[in-house]
Amino acid sequence: MQLDLFQQLFRNTPFKMKEYRNTVPMLMWCEDDKPATKFLLKGRMALSDSELLSILIGNDGSRNRSCLDSARRILNHSADNLGEIAKLSVNDLVKTGNITMAQATRVITAFEIGRRRSASEVVLKEKISTSRNAYEIFRSVLTDKPYEEFWIILLNRANKVIQKVQISEGGISGTVVDPKKVFKIALDNHASSVILGHNHPSGMVNPSEADQKITKKLVNAGVLLEITVLDHIILANDQFYSFADEGAL
Repeated sequence: MQLDLFQQLFRNTPFKMKEYRNTVPMLMWCEDDKPATKFLLKGRMALSDSELLSILIGNDGSRNRSCLDSARRILNHSADNLGEIAKLSVNDLVKTGNITMAQATRVITAFEIGRRRSASEVVLKEKISTSRNAYEIFRSVLTDKPYEEFWIILLNRANKVIQKVQISEGGISGTVVDPKKVFKIALDNHASSVILGHNHPSGMVNPSEADQKITKKLVNAGVLLEITVLDHIILANDQFYSFADEGAL
């Protein structure tokens, strides 16, 4: 009977769950609890994603929320996926994390440095022998891009990389590809073959009807110019689709 009365009282009592927030300023935290100090004492592997992100954000003194609270909000908004954070704009970060433009810029700068570091690891002049080789090269430039971009890899007669080139940048659902531009670049660089590549920000890796049409158009144009289109790679998240592997060229 008492339990029923207790449940009835709380059922009829309006209340609102409030978001937990550590209101103690970070300057007053125990030194070992501060992410930057923890980084120095225990190393980067000892820090969580939110702690690492909070170091990037930093405290500028103009917001009530600590940088760690802001980092947790941003991670929560992005489903704890760092790849999703990398796709956010400065304004998205400001709004989501309740941070300043300067703080948001630091976060985006760090992700861009990481992307460029990944791109620099791809050694040009390497031989392309599988679709995964091509995927790794495209991944270095297309990872986390919020819009579709179309790139090509130029190859010599030995299937070694001459250069990777961006052809176009579009919107979320598509980009325009001009065959004349593709093959002019290929001819100017004395390429014997090319590999096409673009990303799907939607996360769906299978080719669209438009993807199939432009692939066929470029393959046919390559036959006339004696520049072989070896493959077309579509990237989505950590997956890829290969027209050559699927016998769709």
